Amino acid sequence: MTAIDIAEMPVSEKLKLMEALWDSLDTLSDGDVASPAWHGLALKQAEDELAEGAARFVDWSQAKNLLRKNSPT
Repeated sequence: MTAIDIAEMPVSEKLKLMEALWDSLDTLSDGDVASPAWHGLALKQAEDELAEGAARFVDWSQAKNLLRKNSPT
């Protein structure tokens, strides 16, 4: 399966594929799947902002745009 094949799939099939991938990763018990360091930092920052009452909530489309803009990759 190539990226072009995936791009041409209907959304329902893409979601099924994504679910299958997550299920496959979830069964790994050897610890090969680790979150990147920036993920832990982002979670800690969000927790701190929430605890301080400084958290800013946005809708999902805004959140995706912010994540894409601020992503290191």
